[in-house]
Amino acid sequence: MNRVSVRILPVLIFLLFHVSKSEDEEVKRSLVGFMDKLAAGNVGRDQSWGWNMSSDPCNDKWIGVSCDTLSKSVKKVVLDELNLTGVLDIGFACKASSLSVLSLHSNNVVGSISEEIRNCKHLTHLYVSGNQISGHLPVSLKQLSNLKRFDISNNNFSGEFPDFSQISGLITFFAQNNQLTGEVPNLDFSHLLQLNISNNNFSGPIPDVKGRFSADSFSGNPGLCGELVSKPCPSTPPSKRKSNHSSIKRFFIYSGYAVLCLIVVLFVAFKLVSKMKPKDDKEVVETNTSRRSYKTSTTTSNESKIAENKSEYSISSVESGVALSSLVVLTSPTGQGLRFEDLLRAPAELLGKGKHGSLYKVMLDNGVTTLAVKRIKDWSVDSKEFKRRMKRLDQTRHPSVLPSVAFYCSQQEKLLVYEYQPNGSLFRLLHGAQSGQAFGWESRLNVAAIVGEALAFMHEELGEDGIAHGNLKSTNILFNQNKDPCISEYGLMVFQTQDLSFDFQSSKDALDPAAPTYGSFKADIYSFGVILLELLTGKPVHTNGIDLARWVHSVVTEEWTVEVFDKVLISQGASEERLLNLLQIALKCINPNPYERPNMNQVAVMISTLKDEEDRSSSHP
Repeated sequence: MNRVSVRILPVLIFLLFHVSKSEDEEVKRSLVGFMDKLAAGNVGRDQSWGWNMSSDPCNDKWIGVSCDTLSKSVKKVVLDELNLTGVLDIGFACKASSLSVLSLHSNNVVGSISEEIRNCKHLTHLYVSGNQISGHLPVSLKQLSNLKRFDISNNNFSGEFPDFSQISGLITFFAQNNQLTGEVPNLDFSHLLQLNISNNNFSGPIPDVKGRFSADSFSGNPGLCGELVSKPCPSTPPSKRKSNHSSIKRFFIYSGYAVLCLIVVLFVAFKLVSKMKPKDDKEVVETNTSRRSYKTSTTTSNESKIAENKSEYSISSVESGVALSSLVVLTSPTGQGLRFEDLLRAPAELLGKGKHGSLYKVMLDNGVTTLAVKRIKDWSVDSKEFKRRMKRLDQTRHPSVLPSVAFYCSQQEKLLVYEYQPNGSLFRLLHGAQSGQAFGWESRLNVAAIVGEALAFMHEELGEDGIAHGNLKSTNILFNQNKDPCISEYGLMVFQTQDLSFDFQSSKDALDPAAPTYGSFKADIYSFGVILLELLTGKPVHTNGIDLARWVHSVVTEEWTVEVFDKVLISQGASEERLLNLLQIALKCINPNPYERPNMNQVAVMISTLKDEEDRSSSHP
């Protein structure tokens, strides 16, 4: 019996190995087919190229291919300037479902982009500029929700552009020098950093680009009109379509009146019923509620530790029974139905205390929903201003800025409720037990680019409101469930002069005290520069009394610049040139003279350009 088992074991191992490799073989076969069509026999491909069934795209380092850290899946395909003259078959490329970057810049590829591009669900960068690709763009492009950079310039694309308004993270859109028609593409202009649709056949009014782009981005489209191109748009004549809609409009208006009348009737009825209830009942309810809240915060026995953590905000927040109606729930779906009483009753774990308050982890619905509650203390902003800031922030959304779920505001204290982020902070990733060992150069540059772009957006949108972050640091850069970085606690703290820079007090170029709004945004830029230094050096902001910004300045001044960089990055082969480039950006941000610091939009563009260079070079052997 044992002998039979020994004979069968190799067969089972073979079968298991064969099954686990079958999907990889299918992807490899598709990638080989992609290159066969792309090269079309005109490129001399020797064994060093790879791209054949007898080699592995990751382990044998196919030309232009980059894989994940485990060398299991293809992440990038960059085949720029290789004189490829074949046909683009995007369907083959998208068989590699984890593909995030596809670049065919400056070849002579023909063909079109097919609907199968929807299978590239993780695609963030698509560069096909400088080819002969033609045809209409597929509607399925709008399904690429992760797309950040899109460059189809200098091709022969035609027809109308699909709706891109749902791709909220798009920051680069280049479509110049094609034959595209119709209206200007429907984009989320508030996030874009780079835009060029010049020299096409677009027509109609130019939408509101929020002052982020000039007329050059739209030139060479004779049919476009609007203030930006100094060409007034013709007034729209009354149309039959408009008249057809008038009856529908009237119907909705009258329906609205009817609903309003019904609401008034119900309200009056509710008031009459409530007046009939004895006053004593109301007092009993309020007394019971107050007792219930106090009881929650003074739990004994085996829950004493949780109660101790929870009591700091729960007891002091209940003010004469008003607290239960004072929790303001914002528009986040997570907060729908949330009550102050739910927070008081829920188990809470103290995560940490800081200069500006305490942070708790609160579990609702038996652990199904986990929230983070920030208790703010010693804040000079009054309740009215606090509420204004919170509601304005709720109106300004960015996918990389953590929104508030709800807030509570009283004379004694203020609470902010967020979704709990399970993957820790940038500080922990850099300075925790791993000390950045598993956090390579490419990942660090990606964090810098995402945070920089998000901060630039918030500064742009909230500049007139005077709402900067106010307390930007690596502990406030959190990682969500997808391990993407997001900025937390935006707008909670107000500008403090002493936090502006390490050399602010002695600087002759100090900010005008009458312009605290200007100073708060410049302070954010300084803080972002310090985060860049943490990413580059792997060192915390303060170590044994040594300030990181001062230390970097001293090392650079003594011309020992290479000594600044984290040894982990050097050992992993990070480009010294790009490390130096990011260091230069960081030094501009922490300039002792606030007036000489760039704005966040300029910083974001610089880092974005640097990341593009890294993406392109990392795929070449």
